[in-house]
Amino acid sequence: MEILISGTPEELGKRAASKGAELIREAVAERGEAAIIVATGTSQLQMLEALVKEDVDWTKVTSFHLDEYIGISETHPASFRKYLRERFAGKVPLKLFNYVNGDNDPVNECIRLGSIIREYIIDVAFIGIGENGHIAFNDPPADFETDDPFVVVDLDDACRRQQLGEGWFRSFDDVPDKAISMSVRQILKSNSIICTVPDRRKAEAVRRTIKEDISPLVPASVLRKHGSVWLYLDRNSSSML
Repeated sequence: MEILISGTPEELGKRAASKGAELIREAVAERGEAAIIVATGTSQLQMLEALVKEDVDWTKVTSFHLDEYIGISETHPASFRKYLRERFAGKVPLKLFNYVNGDNDPVNECIRLGSIIREYIIDVAFIGIGENGHIAFNDPPADFETDDPFVVVDLDDACRRQQLGEGWFRSFDDVPDKAISMSVRQILKSNSIICTVPDRRKAEAVRRTIKEDISPLVPASVLRKHGSVWLYLDRNSSSML
């Protein structure tokens, strides 16, 4: 794992996007196409803003959506489908974007998405780390063993409080308690991982990710097992290292 610390979230986002775009261009040059995974949340705002400006032949890029709440419509302010259309998929001419549809039967949706993603080599996963140490919606204790590409998960209270604190919902009771998430093993199948983590409220999770034992109790710690991870931090998120 390579740790890169920037002074501001804006600088962090630009550096993460630049490296990710470089990896995408390499994949397109080698195979004529690329496939990526894209995350959401406030931690990804600056990175995505920079990524859509990068010199990439997006017509050769297929994208997968990392996770989505169960039971909220795609027009809901907190919908990750809405977030990604507005900030990424609607701004670049992608070959294909595979959304997670939280309105569908969740078990069947996991099966549908799993059958699709198994056909692809994932070149780059753009992800973050939650305040509770989760990657995607794999809250602690995360399942490190399932081979299913997508799974139905229960969201713990810490995760739900984070979503409320970021302003996506009006009250804690409005935050869904279940979601469809890409599994830990599926994320780790990506050739490269760009992990973007700004903000002081993530500092403890970053410390635990780097300093504590690799464990389902700190889901992001498993990234240390991957051979090609770039962890982009800012001054605040790195303050406890």
